[in-house]
Amino acid sequence: MRLDHVSYACESDGLLATTERIAAALGADYVKGGVHPRFGTRNMILPLANNQYVEVVEVLNHPASDKAPFGQAVRQRSECGGGWMGWCVAVDDLSPFEERLGRASVPGNRKFPDGQELTWRQIGINGLIADPQVPYLLRWDDGTDELHPSNAIPGMPGSVKLKSLTIAGSAARVTDWLGHPVEKPLENVDVTWIAPAGTPGIMSVTFDTANGPVEI
Repeated sequence: MRLDHVSYACESDGLLATTERIAAALGADYVKGGVHPRFGTRNMILPLANNQYVEVVEVLNHPASDKAPFGQAVRQRSECGGGWMGWCVAVDDLSPFEERLGRASVPGNRKFPDGQELTWRQIGINGLIADPQVPYLLRWDDGTDELHPSNAIPGMPGSVKLKSLTIAGSAARVTDWLGHPVEKPLENVDVTWIAPAGTPGIMSVTFDTANGPVEI
């Protein structure tokens, strides 16, 4: 169980402009991710150190985005001006979460121009929509390690590091959601919890960059 990535819903000027703004602030490189056909979304990737990444995501005018919870979550956040949508925890086994939540995980996929395909299963987007402080969860399918988005720029491992999160919410609530202490997936990423009785969600993310800490 580890923090895999953070998701940022694009702002009103679109996916590319939003990604370029974040990349410039971090002094980081980005690449086109691709389309998530099952979710009606597409993304850009900013690879980070420690096998993590930032996903900037945009909803498409596609029927899948109306049906898939992930597409609904992206649309909802973008229509509110865009910004941090959620954080994602990678696990080796989703079955305990499927049992606790009473539903099955759903498949996800993204195809590359060369025909390779990144595949995974995920669960918890409905929870994120209802309570944006909680992470959603995924399990990368076997054989996809080299295609992990943190490796999206071959030969150029990410040098920017995810340092800390500020989340409006409660550590106890997230611990209950995960079924594990919230510190377990965060490892060396610090979290400041604020406004436990307020509107929940990620307020900001701080990164270690070549020019020092940058908060977005």
